[in-house]
Amino acid sequence: MDEIRCDEQDYLIWQWRPKGADLNRSSRATAIRWGSSLHVREGSVAVFFYQQEDGVLQEYIEGPANAILETSNLPVIASVVGAAYDGGTPFQAEIFFINMAQIVQVQFGVPFFDVYDPRFMDFGVPTAVRGVLTFRISDFKKFIQLHRLQEFTLEHFKRQVKEAIIRYVKKAVANIPFDCNIPLVQIERRIDEVSDAVLVDVRRRLSDDFGVEVSGLDISSIEVDKSSEGYKQLKAVTLDIQTQTTQAQAQVSIRNLEDQQRINAQNLEETLRIQREETQYAQRKQTQSANFPAFQLETQANVGIAGAEALGQMGASASMGGGGGDGMNPGAMMAGLAMGGAIGQNMAGVMGGMMSNVQNSAIGQTPPPVPAVAYNVAVNGQATGPYDLATLRQMAAYGGFERDSLVWKTGMPTWEKAGAIQELQGVFETGSPSAPDGMPPVPPAL
Repeated sequence: MDEIRCDEQDYLIWQWRPKGADLNRSSRATAIRWGSSLHVREGSVAVFFYQQEDGVLQEYIEGPANAILETSNLPVIASVVGAAYDGGTPFQAEIFFINMAQIVQVQFGVPFFDVYDPRFMDFGVPTAVRGVLTFRISDFKKFIQLHRLQEFTLEHFKRQVKEAIIRYVKKAVANIPFDCNIPLVQIERRIDEVSDAVLVDVRRRLSDDFGVEVSGLDISSIEVDKSSEGYKQLKAVTLDIQTQTTQAQAQVSIRNLEDQQRINAQNLEETLRIQREETQYAQRKQTQSANFPAFQLETQANVGIAGAEALGQMGASASMGGGGGDGMNPGAMMAGLAMGGAIGQNMAGVMGGMMSNVQNSAIGQTPPPVPAVAYNVAVNGQATGPYDLATLRQMAAYGGFERDSLVWKTGMPTWEKAGAIQELQGVFETGSPSAPDGMPPVPPAL
């Protein structure tokens, strides 16, 4: 019985022959004895070819495998030799071992060919490429369909792959400047990008055309013929463009710098102005805080003066419009002026008291405040005041305050007539003249 195995250490495709077979006698060279043993290493596959009148039949046994050739593991044999031939009868078959783990490397070199820069199509630059292609067989069925194993030799296969890779790489490198936007004068420094781009195209083409799987394509060098006229012209044009581009970028940078400086100057001026105003404001507030009593006195004095002027104008307006349009009402005018003057005097007294308090505070002698009685008075439906008793007495003397006037002070639940309040009786008992004619009527209860 035959022992069918492959002990070769370095092979891609290897054909097994029976021992002592005469290669010139094809029938013996392919005669396989029934019951022979078969040994297939891991990473390899044994392929059986049966020549028949209607074509070639194939069977595959993938490693690792150690078996005796029987119909159980080679079903096609039963139809080839028939069951009557069991027991040592030979059958005709060719056996090939395919090494699926074998890594094959092919060195290639693409001679000089013209490559064009996409920006300057008038200048063709001679360019050469050198590198190494690495591949292996991964789909053995596809590989067998594309090749006749009976005529296969590794050296012939390498030459085929090399010729194909030269065509593929040449076409890919010629298109790289267009596809990847790589300037031709820089292509020597972009080997990694070129290798990656070429690998994609070459991997697909070798799989379709040769049934092999490309695991790597390393371009070792890209040589540009710098002595050629095309390169010199392209270099000159490129340098001019680079110079113009550099100058334009420098001008843009200068303009940007000037604009930035101008903006910074404007912002600095505005920032200083804001800081100056904030500093002045802080200083004013600090001064007011340090002299708060005087600031409070000044503020209240301004409010009192404005109130007195407003009341005086109110009285004058009332005198002008009262009396049904019969002209000026001297009594009402005098009452309004009296009220304004009284308020002014009242505020002056308050200011004087506050000044005294400020002075006493300065020397550490602050007497307790003197309680004062003050009433708000309804004038033309609006609350005015509050007024102390002295001011109300002056207002009553000029007819600006009567017993029917509505008054209110803190603690009273509602507005009441002045004549009904005992505390205000002394205001009307001074014998003041009666209110002149033309005074506006007392407003309704608030």
